[in-house]
Amino acid sequence: MLCAHTIRRLKPGTFDQFASSFGPPEGAEPGGWVRYHVLRSLGDEDVVITFGFFDGTLAEMEHSQDAQGYDEMKAAISPLVEEVLSNGVYEIVVSKTADGAAV
Repeated sequence: MLCAHTIRRLKPGTFDQFASSFGPPEGAEPGGWVRYHVLRSLGDEDVVITFGFFDGTLAEMEHSQDAQGYDEMKAAISPLVEEVLSNGVYEIVVSKTADGAAV
């Protein structure tokens, strides 16, 4: 399982536009994607983290991103982004769930 994430600092006042413009297209075939999240910092509302979990190889993930127009989505939100603070893909090597937690 892979986790792809990006941390961005948005231009002030652009969060709502960002949140509605970025992410998996409505009704898109997930193509290996299991879950997708957008997080907003409590300390700085212009800092957002997007991340998703992909069940497959890096090559399969890249193919899925191409099929879902990921580069076009990034280009569309580019005017809303002040800077990219971090970006990467990680392999999940340890995963724990608290007893009784919803999965």
